[in-house]
Amino acid sequence: MKLFAGLGNPGAKYARNRHNIGFMAVEEIASAHGFSPWRGRFQGSVSEGVLGGEKVLLLKPETFMNLSGQSVGEALRFYKLGPEDLTVFHDEIDLAPGKLKLKQGGGHAGHNGLRSIHQHVGEAYGRVRMGVGHPGRKEAVPGYVLHDFPKADEDWLDDMIRGCADGAEALAKGDGPGFLNAVNRRLNPARNGSKAEPPAGESPPPAPKPAKKPPKPAENKTPFYRLKGMFK
Repeated sequence: MKLFAGLGNPGAKYARNRHNIGFMAVEEIASAHGFSPWRGRFQGSVSEGVLGGEKVLLLKPETFMNLSGQSVGEALRFYKLGPEDLTVFHDEIDLAPGKLKLKQGGGHAGHNGLRSIHQHVGEAYGRVRMGVGHPGRKEAVPGYVLHDFPKADEDWLDDMIRGCADGAEALAKGDGPGFLNAVNRRLNPARNGSKAEPPAGESPPPAPKPAKKPPKPAENKTPFYRLKGMFK
């Protein structure tokens, strides 16, 4: 069994905040994969389902961000799961908007939700770091993450959220590269008929060699070859 926890703050006034991108991700996973209706449990809301043959519990802690670890820790203890079974979806100010990375273990980098989870379950859990950008000044961070995403961010935000749902089965099976490729296909699709980028870790196929042109017949008894156009 796996536990996917999305971080955020409960209540309609926080629903579109940058800080709530973790809530958005797990809500989209539940909707896209036919999970059970959300219900109150573990000081939060939970939804259950199966991804890639693995039972998965989705959790939205409702203790407010700074106490997220209370809810996450309670769920892990109830199901006798370890930190290695936990993946947390959260906002990341140290990544540019529209960038996403996976991380296993490590520090909390000042994120209060992660700080709380560290206190209750340790640091060995997985994280889906969802970039929202930095306001530029440390003192501006609290107000920045507690403001709604601007309209200009709607396209990449929708692609990132849907990409998380696309890759959820791979993530549940421990296939990190497969998850990242699914997100990348949403964020960087092939456009105007061009070929999509190859999956991470794979090399693009070699370009076909141009057909050789036959040499031009000799002129004025002095043989030569026209080189223009044969090389790029």
